[in-house]
This record gives sequence, C-alpha cells and structure tokens, in this order.
Amino acid sequence: MSDYLGFAMFPALMLLLLTGFPIAFSMITVALVAGFFQFGDSVIFQLLSKVDDVATHSVLAAVPLFIFIGAMLERSGIAERLFAVVHIWTRRVPGGLALSAILLGTIFAASSGVVGATETVIGMLAVPVMLKHAYDKSLISGTICASGSLGTVIPPSITVVVLGPVAGVSVGDLFAGLLFPGLIMAVLFMLYVVGIALFRPQVAPREEEEGPDLSLGKKLRMTIIALAPTMALIFTVLGTILLGLATPTEAAACGAAGTIILALIYRKLSWGILWSSMQRTASITAMILLIVLGGNMFAGVFFASGGMTGVQSLLADLGLSGSGAVAVILILAFIAGFLLDLISVVLILIPLAMPIVTSFGVDPIWFSVAFLVVLQTSYLTPPMAPSIFYLRAIAPPDITLKHMYRGVLPFIVMQLVTLLLVILYPDLVLWLPDQMSGPSW
Repeated sequence: MSDYLGFAMFPALMLLLLTGFPIAFSMITVALVAGFFQFGDSVIFQLLSKVDDVATHSVLAAVPLFIFIGAMLERSGIAERLFAVVHIWTRRVPGGLALSAILLGTIFAASSGVVGATETVIGMLAVPVMLKHAYDKSLISGTICASGSLGTVIPPSITVVVLGPVAGVSVGDLFAGLLFPGLIMAVLFMLYVVGIALFRPQVAPREEEEGPDLSLGKKLRMTIIALAPTMALIFTVLGTILLGLATPTEAAACGAAGTIILALIYRKLSWGILWSSMQRTASITAMILLIVLGGNMFAGVFFASGGMTGVQSLLADLGLSGSGAVAVILILAFIAGFLLDLISVVLILIPLAMPIVTSFGVDPIWFSVAFLVVLQTSYLTPPMAPSIFYLRAIAPPDITLKHMYRGVLPFIVMQLVTLLLVILYPDLVLWLPDQMSGPSW
C-alpha cells in the first residue's frame, strides 16, 4: 500500500500544477497530505526537519550571491558595454550580430549562471539592433533563446548549485564536468549562425559600416577596458572553484563584491541600482529556496513511503539495463521540462533518479551533466518552452510565436548533437573533474 501511495504523489502533484497552484506550495501540500495518510501527525516533525536541512545547507548560500551577480551586471549597464565591444570584432563576420549575442550569452552565463536574467538582457540589447539590420525574425528568436539558455550548461549555474547537494555530488566537480559540453554547445550555436549566414545571406544581411573604421590598437584598447574586468570576475567565480581555491559559496561572495567594484569602476554604481539589484535578488532567492524546500519535503515523504522500492521493482520487472534506465529518466526529465521550471524538475526527479543510476554503476557526474543538457533542451523546445516565454515578454509584436517556434528548432538540433557527444564520449565530462584535485563540497 505504501508503494502505491508514493506513486500516487506524482499524478496528485501534476493535477495541482495544472490548476495553476504554485509549484512550491503544490509539492508541500502533496507531501503533507500523503505523509499524513502514511505516518499520521508525525509527518509534521519530518517536514519541519526539512526546513532545518535547507536553512543550514552551506552550498545553498551561494544561490542569492549568484543571483545578485546577474542582477548587478544587468542593472549597471555592464552587459551593454560588453555587447558593444564584442560586436566590434564580429561585425565583419557573416551573422555578426547573432554571433555577438551568443558570445555575450556565454560570457554572461560564465559570470552569473542566471538563465532568465541572461536571456532578458541579451534580448533587450540585441533584438532592436538585429531588427534594424533586417535579420530574419526566426533567426533573431532562435539566437536570443539559445544564447540565454546557456546559463544552464555553462558554469557557474544556479541549477547546478541546487542539483549538487540533492544528488550528493560535488558542485565543483559538476562545474568542471559541464565546462567542455557547455563550450561545445556555444561553439555549435556559432557555427550554425555563420553557416546559415553564408548560405542564406538574406536572413542575416551584412551590416553597413557605421562611423569611422577603428584601428587595431583602438579595438584592442576598448576590448581590454571592457572585457578584462569581466574576465577577472569570471576567474574569481569559476576559476577559483575549478582550481580548488574556494568553495562555490566563497567564490560567489567574491563575485558579488566584484560586480559592485566593476559598477564603481565604470561609474554606474548608485544607491538606486544597488537597491533594485538587492530587491530582485531577495525576490528570486525566496522563490528558489521555497521550491527547494518543497522539493525536499516531497522527496522525503516519497522515500519514506517506500516509493523508491516500488520504482526499483518496476524497473526490474521491465528488465531495463543501466542504459535503459538512464534513457527513461532523461526522457522523463525532457517531458517535465515542458511543464516545470528547471529547479523544480531537478528537485522532483534527481532524488528519485540518483539511487537508480548509481545502482547500475553509472557515474553520477556524467549522469548529472547529461541530465542538465536534456533539461536545457526542454527549456528551448516548443510548445511550452520557458525560453520562448521570456522572449515573448520583451520582443516587439511583429516577432510572433510562429517565428519563435521555427527559430529555436536548429538550435535544439545543436543541443541534441551536444548530448550525443556527451553519451558517445564520456571523457568530455569526466576528464576535467579527474584532473581537478580540489575539495569535495
């Protein structure tokens, strides 16, 4: 009976979500009701212990710090300066504006790891300019959605910071494992843009020169002024984690201080910008941590109700091997990514999936990276793609949903190619973590 109760928690959760009930409160409600039927009043103490677990988890302290980094980069105008400098070098390349957007997405993702903020900033900067130069609306849509989604697979990523403790895997190792797949995906995006601009120049017309041509020395000087501080910020956050010099929380704290210093250097720091960044950070952090709490409560009741035993028995009855079980879980993650935000999918599926994949001898770091690539693919895939909803909020009316749906399809293919490479060549994920000898956080 308890096994069946665990299984019933998932359709009950989906039913609540379909009614529009918030994801965090849906998970808490299902956990409370199922726990009451299974354990009676004692479920209250079990759920309260989860509050303490989340509140005292040191790695989760990095979440508001990473969000603050993204908010400060957005509000202080640093991203706008970066876009202008990157475009100096790409303007003569086919599809130069789209390339600039993808490069900015890569830099922004490596600075903060906040997906929604990345896409919003890139969209506000690049869409008007690309429309001015008569870029195809589908290419504009696909480029903005794809470049914004890189925050999931290029470290540091908020999703990874949440996934690591839930999966029982070092966040530093996950960052290292994600680095090559994330960069490969960004390169594939850029290759596609250059290719389509070469073979179909009408979708990405060459830009007419505006203003005087800059000398190489002036370009280098402008690039160093704009890019060097941001690269220092990326090293402070990501480099110190990969080299084992700092924990994710320590690195994020240094990065948050670094964004304030950057804004001060660029004379963009004001009390208004600082206050609005802090407000945005508090709002997003509260939402994320409440979802984390709900996920922990949901998973705790599911495990205690014997749900894991039921799932393992089901897989054994189906005769699935390790690869078969991994494939089923990744498909479930892809489907769930249509309906839920990325962190919710992590908190619902990872506690269920990790004991299964490790029992088959699958490397947890490799599986976590493959899981994240699949999640990013669902983030971009119509009809429920969250990336399209972000773009819809900032795009002008003449860019329609049809343009967006059509535009993301080639980039989804690039994501699937990255997933295939991760599956065929596991060392793309595992080599760098093996070379890193930092502490396990």
